[in-house]
Amino acid sequence: MTTGTKLGIYIGSFNPPHKGHIKVVRYLLEKKYIDQVLIVPTLNYWDKNNLVDINDRINMLKTYENDIIKIDTDFNEYIYTVELIKELSKKYNDELYLILGADNIVNFDKWKDYQELLKYKIIIVNRGDIDINSYISKYNSNNFIVINDFENIDISSTKLRNNLDSKYIDKEVLDYIKEHKLYERSN
Repeated sequence: MTTGTKLGIYIGSFNPPHKGHIKVVRYLLEKKYIDQVLIVPTLNYWDKNNLVDINDRINMLKTYENDIIKIDTDFNEYIYTVELIKELSKKYNDELYLILGADNIVNFDKWKDYQELLKYKIIIVNRGDIDINSYISKYNSNNFIVINDFENIDISSTKLRNNLDSKYIDKEVLDYIKEHKLYERSN
């Protein structure tokens, strides 16, 4: 990463990564909200199960990697976003921008040490009919950047795992899934 840039931090399980995920990244880069992005697949979320191995998720995400889209392989073990952001701020001499879908702002005040996260810029990408401003108004922070003009792809990774569809998954990722027999149901 280049020093002093606006570095977007996109955290998720990416189980599997789909066109909606990468569309968010490309949109934020294209519109210059961020200069570069670090995609951080998590080892395990407290509320997630049935995750394929972290190495498989990293390998699928690597199909998107280039000079400005990087896939993290060092900080995947952090359970809490606040811990991850603190560690990344030590490593990168950049202005960090946490990238969230609007659905995450609904329970943001229940996140561990969420007040610490308010020190960073937080990009919230619209998703569904969530009134983002009603949620962020209670935080008294100017660090929120609300993206309302993003055309969301309405798909969830859960639905994709049950019905792998090339309409929502890029060919390279779909090929990887098939080659490694990921998300196959055992009868």
